[in-house]
Amino acid sequence: MGSKWRKVKLSLGLNLCAYLPRTTDGDDDGDYHPLPSSERLSDAVLLPPSNWENMVPSRTTTPLPSSHCLRLPKSLSKSSSKSSKQTCSICLMKMKQGDGHAIFTAECSHSFHFHCVASHNNQVCPVCRSKWKEIPIRSPGLDPGGRSRNDALMDVAHRLPVPQRNLNQWHIRGPEPGVFNDDESLDHLPVIAESNNTLDNTSDTTIKIETYPEVSTAPRSHSYDDFTILVHLKAAAMAAIRNPSLSGDQVSLLQSRNPRAPVDLVTVLDISGSMSGTKLALLKRAMGFLIQNLGCNDRLSVIAFSSNARRLFPLRRMSDIGQQQALRAVNSVIANGGTNIAEGLRKGGKVMEDRTEKNPVSSIILLSDGRDTINGVGMNSSYPNYESFIPLSIRSGSNREFQIPVHTFGFGTDHDPSLMHSISEISGGTFSFIETETMIQDALAQCIGGLLSVVVQELQVCVECMNPKLCLSSLKAGSYRSHVSADGKTGLIDVGDLYADEERDFLVSVKVPAESSQCETSLLKVKCFYRDPLTKEMTSTESGVVRIQRPKIAGQEEMSIEVDRQRNRFRAADAMVEARTAAEQGDLAGAVSILENCQRVLSETVSAKSRDRLWVALDAELKEMEERMVSRHVYEVSGRAYILSGLSSHSWQRATARGDSTDGSSLVQAYQTPSMVEMLTQSQPFLLSSPSRQGLLQSLWSQPKPR
Repeated sequence: MGSKWRKVKLSLGLNLCAYLPRTTDGDDDGDYHPLPSSERLSDAVLLPPSNWENMVPSRTTTPLPSSHCLRLPKSLSKSSSKSSKQTCSICLMKMKQGDGHAIFTAECSHSFHFHCVASHNNQVCPVCRSKWKEIPIRSPGLDPGGRSRNDALMDVAHRLPVPQRNLNQWHIRGPEPGVFNDDESLDHLPVIAESNNTLDNTSDTTIKIETYPEVSTAPRSHSYDDFTILVHLKAAAMAAIRNPSLSGDQVSLLQSRNPRAPVDLVTVLDISGSMSGTKLALLKRAMGFLIQNLGCNDRLSVIAFSSNARRLFPLRRMSDIGQQQALRAVNSVIANGGTNIAEGLRKGGKVMEDRTEKNPVSSIILLSDGRDTINGVGMNSSYPNYESFIPLSIRSGSNREFQIPVHTFGFGTDHDPSLMHSISEISGGTFSFIETETMIQDALAQCIGGLLSVVVQELQVCVECMNPKLCLSSLKAGSYRSHVSADGKTGLIDVGDLYADEERDFLVSVKVPAESSQCETSLLKVKCFYRDPLTKEMTSTESGVVRIQRPKIAGQEEMSIEVDRQRNRFRAADAMVEARTAAEQGDLAGAVSILENCQRVLSETVSAKSRDRLWVALDAELKEMEERMVSRHVYEVSGRAYILSGLSSHSWQRATARGDSTDGSSLVQAYQTPSMVEMLTQSQPFLLSSPSRQGLLQSLWSQPKPR
């Protein structure tokens, strides 16, 4: 077998390896027997072509010791412009004139194999995301793989033995344990007090509190039933991110001296039959990016599901060896079967619940392109019970010790956005809609950019009235749990985690009585209680007392623009909820009318008159939603998912991927943090050399984000 295989490689002219069945005399059971991962061609999909020489298989089929395993290259995400011209960014194979494959050069000057672009079936460049006016059409003379039937080299390849794939056979053999308590030991170094230096040294506290009354002066004779005060919170920045001019060595030095909070992450991946082809290849590449960006103290476990679900490996530290093993495990999966989201999520929750040790930050990421076909719960159900998909241990509001946010990603036009949004909403995570499958990696990069920068945990915001005549009337906090005491004197908002540089805005409404003689009215004070994820210590900070002046006579005072812009955000979110309800009831015209009315109301506000950036973004978003409701078909294909991902973003005040863009210049920018932008730049290596791209990144760091 060995000599025959060498002859085949020489005939192909390739120094690569292929997926072959393990055959021995007298052993033909028809099962699928994968070769060791060091002998699989599919491992190459996660590596740039320049590193494929590291993957030449040994002459023996015995797995090599870990010290001789595939090494993860440090330059995985930093492909040069030269390599991009020599490599097809769809299949990641080398392109060379005269190798028997046609090369297609797009309008944006990026080149690909002709058959890859034909099967790509998308008019968006997978490298620069620009839209193409034309794409090649696959010729009838091509086989399903896009290769010419007259290609002599491929004729040789097609004569190779084909593995008999048993659809019920998993790559990882052996029964799963009943209890997932086999997580790798953390073995952390002791965290010293100086670990707080992870944050920007110019910051005195981890959280900055600012308050803005709707007006600073109100006549004594006036009383208010709904006087609004904005509470604005901002988490401290990470030093390495605040200064993008730092070199790679300087950033590494800062990170080594100032450790961030490590993460326990479980990814639940859809590998059903609909994921075959380009989708699965892009998902594997995105997982390769995620694995490369996790540190040695971060732990990862992967659940793969189709008709059933299986844990590919337990929570494992992403050391060099851990990354290698994770890459091989992810790259070994094949797409087949149905879609059992509930079982995949159940096992993901079980990994978290059964672990013997815990990192400070924990999260689950769920990626799927389809609807649950096994459990009969989804869009076609009269009364879908979405809560049944969420294990009790990770539901928001259950046992806080096990509360784990699930960040869901629905990609393509066939997933169930209502289910994915409900899963994220119930657990305290976010829902991202990936309209174009080539955006999978960018959407994932944005999410982990936040998860790897948590600086505040278990944050609670307490609002206390400072005047016995005052009482709270309401708290507007989006999806965050809030509570006003029976006597109306105090209010509490349960926020949870904050990423570095992340901001939160809440509107507090109070009843303010008229004053008989006082020239000033004290309104309220804000206190924040939170845990430092590194030291585990609880900390508190508080604002000054919010006061307004009460003259006998006061002129007409303009509304605070800070308060006005947040009122606009809540108005827009409320309109989205109403429009979605109307659309689900079949009244698309009524849904569009609701959004148009909201646009008109917002256009008359103080923010609109000053061309506030958040108002501009909200107006564009509402218009986009209207366009996705022009027909029932358009709404079913993309409108519902787009609205739900927007609602998820606004209700949690956290960035999500929406449609076909995570670009910081779009309306999504309102909630992006520098750590997210930094991770996105690593996900888009081909754009980094562009002067316009560098200018955009510099502006994202230097310009204030709309609130």
